[in-house]
Amino acid sequence: MKKRNISLRGKIIYSVYLRNHTQAGTFAALEDDLDRIKSLGTDIIWLLPIHPIGKLNKKGKLGCPYSISDYRGVNPEYGTIDDFKHLVHEIHNRGMLCIIDVVYNHTSHDSVLRTEHPEYFYKKPDGSFGNRYGDWTDVIDLDYDNMDLWRYQTDTLVQWAEIVDGFRCDVASCVPVEFWEQAVDKVAEVNPNAIWLAESVYTWHIQYARECGYPVATDSDLYRAFDMLYPYDIQDYFDRYVEGKGRLSDYVNMLTYQEHILPSDYIKIRFLENHDTPRASNRFPDKTKMMNWLAFTYFQKGATLLYGGQEWQNAEYCTLFDKAVFKRDKRKDITEYMIKLGRIKKDLLPVDADFSASANDETEIVTAYFTKRDVRFVGVFSMQCNSADVRVNLSDGTYVNEIDDMEISVENGRLHCSGKPIIFRA
Repeated sequence: MKKRNISLRGKIIYSVYLRNHTQAGTFAALEDDLDRIKSLGTDIIWLLPIHPIGKLNKKGKLGCPYSISDYRGVNPEYGTIDDFKHLVHEIHNRGMLCIIDVVYNHTSHDSVLRTEHPEYFYKKPDGSFGNRYGDWTDVIDLDYDNMDLWRYQTDTLVQWAEIVDGFRCDVASCVPVEFWEQAVDKVAEVNPNAIWLAESVYTWHIQYARECGYPVATDSDLYRAFDMLYPYDIQDYFDRYVEGKGRLSDYVNMLTYQEHILPSDYIKIRFLENHDTPRASNRFPDKTKMMNWLAFTYFQKGATLLYGGQEWQNAEYCTLFDKAVFKRDKRKDITEYMIKLGRIKKDLLPVDADFSASANDETEIVTAYFTKRDVRFVGVFSMQCNSADVRVNLSDGTYVNEIDDMEISVENGRLHCSGKPIIFRA
């Protein structure tokens, strides 16, 4: 069973898609932005896949970075392997870590492995290459019944672990957990502190795959090998509320439910957006609503994930398949607010405290607590910017909102929420 370092709960991860992060879209160009990224409170930079992209059946003009042709090479669009090593060196010089995306469920149609080891691939009933389920037209699935594939993939991870600090593993649930367990052990021989982040999947994905006759790992399975998982086990509740199809309390109650059913040292990443979701600024165009949701995201138990461009409230969905550099509109810049929230997360919220949260569906206000012995850290977030009195389980008195330094009065077990987020120590 994986032993996790719960200090990761207090970290901030910044996700970079190299092609669209700068106009040049290279390793070298990213170096020029490292100081700014660091200033956001970033501890870990996660690079979307850096490997060469397949050309056969590619999507868009440039192809998808998750359709990889060579796990052991780098995309020449970004630079050379030496350029990459220099970038990682500069990330380390600034006190940050670097993890890279590994995509081990599938490759491009024209991958090195397809050419050299066709026996490594899943075959459809008619003997052709393809997908076990779904229709990912630019990729073909690997077959982990082949133990030679295990050795190749593990050796590849060990090679990269000599350069980087860990891995974000794409659709990790679709690759046998036993593979990940032995890979973690092998990588530990060269990098015992390697970070392992799994893209766990939605519950509907698990159900659909199993109905198609294919095993897919649950969160409980993945925690045998991984440090951190996605929050997709409860993401449907968030999506339904934001889309006006569900109750706020349904989502918030599931956050507390995770506390009860996951391992005591579980670590989740928390985000408002990533490269697969709608942009947060489209979901929360009102600035005060965005401030509440962002504060609640930082307050939740787990590492905070930021996606490149989020600090400028980019509204355009950044396609994976073409060049679309995100905009840096200073009029929409919320960098200082994110820095403030990052400091609160790191300096105030204990990583080893108990977490609980509840929501009032009439006022649409969330009340959340971190509790560690006799100390409480309280968050109040108005998801529709409503003003209302909120019941809190606290002694009467005056407290200070860490976000804006304003005093908060609790009288008869109630405080007033003006519609803006509140975080304080009680």
